[in-house]
Amino acid sequence: MDATTQITPTFLTQRELAELLRLPERTLEDWRLTRTGPPYLKLGRHVRYDVQDVLAWAQEHRHG
Repeated sequence: MDATTQITPTFLTQRELAELLRLPERTLEDWRLTRTGPPYLKLGRHVRYDVQDVLAWAQEHRHG
């Protein structure tokens, strides 16, 4: 990788995403169980959400 290339992925915890979306954390848990929510990563026992994936998922669910 050369010096001009920067990788800055931003991953959110369940709590951080719930705060961002102004939803209960339980909603995100339910969405994971039913596979209806935004994509997530499972790193061991830790769940993380990539901000770019969440934004793309939200755009797909826009109405109007």
